[in-house]
Amino acid sequence: MNRIIVPGEVIAEKEIRMPYTYTEGGKTYSTVLGIYEAEHSSIIPLEGLWSPNRDDDVVGIVEEDKGSVYIVDLNSPYTGVIISKFSQTELAPGDVIYAKVKEFDEKKEVILMHPRKLYGGKIINVKPSKVPRIIGNKNTMLNELIQGSKSNIIVGMNGMLWVKGGDVALATEAILKIQEEAHTQGLTDRIKKMFEKTGV
Repeated sequence: MNRIIVPGEVIAEKEIRMPYTYTEGGKTYSTVLGIYEAEHSSIIPLEGLWSPNRDDDVVGIVEEDKGSVYIVDLNSPYTGVIISKFSQTELAPGDVIYAKVKEFDEKKEVILMHPRKLYGGKIINVKPSKVPRIIGNKNTMLNELIQGSKSNIIVGMNGMLWVKGGDVALATEAILKIQEEAHTQGLTDRIKKMFEKTGV
C-alpha cells in the first residue's frame, strides 16, 4: 500500500537502510516529502534537486573546453568536470555525454569519469526526484518505455534523459506523464495501455 509521507514521519518500527531516510531509536524516519512504497520498501521523493552520489550515471552537455578540463552542464547547481588527460574521448562544446560520477566537492564541482559521446537524439529534462519512478523497480518502467516507444533511452540521475530513434514524441509524452503521475498507483499499467493504443 502506497502512502504520502512527510519529513520526520516514521517509516518502519525497525532500522532499515534506504535512500531518503535516517534511523534513530530503533526506528526509520523519512527525510523528504514523498510516496512510500511498502511493497518495495522504497521512497519516491515528490520534489528536490539532484544531490550527486559516487557512481551516479548522468547525462550532460559539454559547455566549454578549457584545455585541461571539459566543463559539463548537468542541469543542476553542480558543475560537471571531465579531466581531459583521463578521457579517451575527444569532446567539444555542444556534445551530449553519458558519464559516471567519480567524486564531488564542496565547491559544487562533480568530477566525471568514463564519458561516452551520445550522437543525435533529444534531451528531456525532468525533476531528478522523479527519476527513480521513470526507471522503476528493477528497471520495469524504463523497459516499458523502451519497448513501447522503440526508442533508445538513457537516463541520468541528474534528471537529464537522452532519447533517440523509434517514436521520440511518444516516448517524451510517456516520460512527462510518469513525471506528473509518479505519486499515483497503477501507473505502469496506464503507460502500457498508452503504448498499446498507439501500436508503435
